[in-house]
This record gives sequence, structure tokens and C-alpha cells, in this order.
Amino acid sequence: MYKIITASVALLLAACSSNPVAQAPANDPVTLRVNVFRGASNIPIYMAMEKGYFARRGITPVMQFTPNSEQQRAGLAEGKFDIAHAAVDNAIAMIEVAKKDVVILSGGDGGMNEMLVRQDINKPSDMRGRTYVVDAPDTAYALIGRKILKDAGLVEGKDYKIDPLGGSENRFKGLDSPAGAATLLNPPWNFLAKERGAKSLGTTTALYGPYQAGGIFVMRPWAAAHASAVERYIAAYIEGCRAAQDPAQKALTLKVLSRELKLDANKAEMTYQALNDPSGSGLSKDCALDMQGFKNVLALRAEIEGQWGGKAPAPDKFLDLSYFNRALQHTMP
Repeated sequence: MYKIITASVALLLAACSSNPVAQAPANDPVTLRVNVFRGASNIPIYMAMEKGYFARRGITPVMQFTPNSEQQRAGLAEGKFDIAHAAVDNAIAMIEVAKKDVVILSGGDGGMNEMLVRQDINKPSDMRGRTYVVDAPDTAYALIGRKILKDAGLVEGKDYKIDPLGGSENRFKGLDSPAGAATLLNPPWNFLAKERGAKSLGTTTALYGPYQAGGIFVMRPWAAAHASAVERYIAAYIEGCRAAQDPAQKALTLKVLSRELKLDANKAEMTYQALNDPSGSGLSKDCALDMQGFKNVLALRAEIEGQWGGKAPAPDKFLDLSYFNRALQHTMP
């Protein structure tokens, strides 16, 4: 009887030790080129760097800042960097329009966007005869604004026009001119714009609904060839996300926000509150993908861009959450 029990325990221990989900991959040193927009959405990366979560896993992230989504999409396809953090609708555009083998690996946040307008605009329909400033007209937040204006009864190209100025900083500056009457901005740019006289018509969560904004996407073949590094990167990112959401680490998060985004104490506090907004527009739990929000991304593209005959496809073809799910198994609480 003793031998049978001993053998059973030995088999159980062997099974546990060979379980690929429970085991973290080896910490082979690797440098990863990470391309991002400047903004508060990068706080999980900054916190993971600050707390040593990447270093503990042998990961050295080298951050690159993109001026606009078109350059980011082109750079990812050309192998100029390894990992992109941005609105995941950019990945959909790469897959469906540019026919690139891209895959979304994780969520991040709901965008934290507000529709910012000049003082003489009181409601979306007041944009008649004016200009909506965007990053690129066919992706992400530009589509939300186009939907809001459509629902206000405005016809694009007839009642208003679009001006693609690029990333948040350029759009923020675009509001300085009467020609740029409206745009979508997130922290800290929305706070800076309001400080300079812009008016908010509301958050995109309130004006449109749940939306999967920021996330991680890569070239699918690259992920397959670097699975260990991808899994370790995402694990550190998850821990950085948790740190940014942890009330006990608020002081450190504020310090990092102030340093990395060059914010004063007041704007750092407002940015922190936006990141941790319970409405769903801020960071998601563990920076996981919001499936309903992602379905809304697809529905928006189907309606505004007319893709897929106007009917959104199933999300599966755009996602591979297996790396995230494995990473989750060996993160620290």
C-alpha cells in the first residue's frame, strides 16, 4: 500500500513539474523594441520598468515614440520594432486593409478619451461646416468621432471635413486654430486642452459605449518565433498594470506619471484618476482584453468603414490570447 501511494505522489509531482502553463519560461536575456504613443496609457510599461518586473524576467524594453498610427503600422510591418502598443483597431486595419499577418495579444485600457471642441461648439451637430481633427481617418478614435457626428445627423465630407494631423500632441495643438473645431484626446492632453480653453462634450464611453482601445499587437510570425519573450513581456506588463491600479502604490504611480509625462502634481492626480476610472474607460483589470469592447470596435469599423459588407466578423481571427493567459499564470499578485 505504501509503495502505491509513493508512486502516485511521484507521478503527481512529475505531472505538475511538466505543466507548461504553471511554469514560467526561462529568463533568457532579450531586448525588445516597443513602439508607443506618448501618453498615460503607457503607465503599465513605466511601472513595470520602475518596479523591475521586466528586469526580473530578463527583458530589456527599448521604447520608441511614434508621431502617428500610419508610421506605427508601417514600422511594425517592416520589422522596425517588435511590439506595438496602441488602439487595437490599428491592428484590424493592418490585417484587413494592408493584409499583414498581425495579431492582438492583450488589452490595456478603454482609451480615456473625451470629445474636445472649441468654445463655440455646444453639441456634436454644431460641427456643421467645421473640421474634425484626427490621427488617421480610417482607424480607432477617428471612427468613434465619425460615429458620434453621424448620429448627430452630419454627413462626412458634406457637413464637415476631416483633417489628419497625427498623434495626440498634434491634435491638441490643432485645437488652437479655428479650423480645428473638434478632436478626441486622452490624458494628459485632454486636461491640457481644457486648461487652454477647450470644452468637453463628454467621454467616448458616455457618447458611444464600451470600447477596447489600447492593447498589444505584433506580427504573428514574430510572436511564434519569440514565444518565451512575448510571454515574459506580457507577464511584466500585467504586473505593471496591477501596480498602477494598486491604491497602496498610488504615490509611486503619481511620481512616475509626473516624471515620464512631465506633469505637475494636479495633472498627475487627474491622470491617475482617469486611469483608474471605474466606468471602463481607464485601465482594465490586469490590462486584459474587454471582449464586448472589442466587438464594439469591429461593429464600428463595419458601420463607418463599410467593411465585411457592414456586418462585423467574429473576434477570433484577430486575437491570440494564449500568450496572455499563460503569462497570467506566473505573475505576482
